[in-house]
Amino acid sequence: MAKKVIPLTNTQVKQAKPKDKQYKLSDGDGLQLRVKPSGSKTWLLDYYHPYTKKRQSMSFGSYPEVSLSAARGMRANAKELLSQQIDPKAHRDETTETEKSKHLNTLENVANQWLDTIKDEVTPKYAEKVIRTLEIHVFNQLGKYPVHTLTATKVIDVFSPLVTTGKFVIIKRCCQLLNRVMNFAVNTGMVDHNRLSQIGDAFKSPKGSNMATLKPDELPELMKAIHSSDLNLITRYCLEWQLHTMVRPSEAAKATWEEIDFSNGLWVISGERMKMKKDHVVPLSSYCLKLLEQLKLVSGHRVYLFPSKIDSKTHVNTETTNKALRRIGFQGRLVAHGLRSLASTTLNEQGFDPDVIESALAHTDKNSVRRAYNHADYLERRRPVMEWWSNHIYEASYGNMSLAAGGAKGLKVVGG
Repeated sequence: MAKKVIPLTNTQVKQAKPKDKQYKLSDGDGLQLRVKPSGSKTWLLDYYHPYTKKRQSMSFGSYPEVSLSAARGMRANAKELLSQQIDPKAHRDETTETEKSKHLNTLENVANQWLDTIKDEVTPKYAEKVIRTLEIHVFNQLGKYPVHTLTATKVIDVFSPLVTTGKFVIIKRCCQLLNRVMNFAVNTGMVDHNRLSQIGDAFKSPKGSNMATLKPDELPELMKAIHSSDLNLITRYCLEWQLHTMVRPSEAAKATWEEIDFSNGLWVISGERMKMKKDHVVPLSSYCLKLLEQLKLVSGHRVYLFPSKIDSKTHVNTETTNKALRRIGFQGRLVAHGLRSLASTTLNEQGFDPDVIESALAHTDKNSVRRAYNHADYLERRRPVMEWWSNHIYEASYGNMSLAAGGAKGLKVVGG
């Protein structure tokens, strides 16, 4: 018959004296108080592992920090876990590690981890802009918070000064970034759900500011202004090149001769230079090929199509065409990026396939099947679109204002 253990009293625990050797006082059901010769007293629970059936022991902490009643409560919890075939010691260690990880996963740390995963998809400039935005408006007050403790209320309080000054564009940007960081935290198991998913709805939407562009019927006015201007020849070439190829300002400014495939009439831009980090191939119209023949006389011996006037070993500034448009009288009416919108609007009005137009503008299709179709077939379907667009620009120039048609003084007219 098993010996019946009489539960300990608070007095017994308090008055337990150290001896020459370590000894234990039992409270029953596996709970014991271990007393060392040094005088330290520690609560221990002896139990059998639910699967291996081996004898195990786990500590509940020291007395008097952990009282007798508290130790008994821990014993009860451990017994409950054992009844569910769960090892209480392993469960506690796992829980402790999880909590430790949670507190290491601060917003700033998680944001940096997220940026590290997308670094191959974005430009260094974009990554730097993201970090700068978060450092200025978020990290200084929320950066040290573990992501599992972030709430909508905390974020709203942090953005209050921005609300007061009406900086809703910045607020919208910060909310978008926080959502991406929190979604990353969810996808990597740091938190169960994104509690900031609707945070943007708590603030006013910023007033829309569309990219300044022209209406399709204003294209002749633009071509006339370009023709009658005293723009630097390289600047004018760059402006026309961007207009005809429908690329972004930076993509045009950094174009190199090495990227031009004259045999197949293509301009191949590597993904490193593209906004969406995907290679972009531009079918070159007859006009663009003629323009290149003219441009060869000026920069064919250089690396870049449009070399800088200050340092011919590098390209023109990416803001060159924007400055040019302002200079010829389009400030507030048209920006360089708006040339793409002008092309898109015109082509859509003419009834061209919207998907082909989007492909020409290097807009990424989120549909993987259609994306493969774009790559395989849209290149050839884009050729007549690019040819039509160049002819349309030429007609808007009345046939005598464009560079490829000999509109630049001192350049040989290319026939055909």
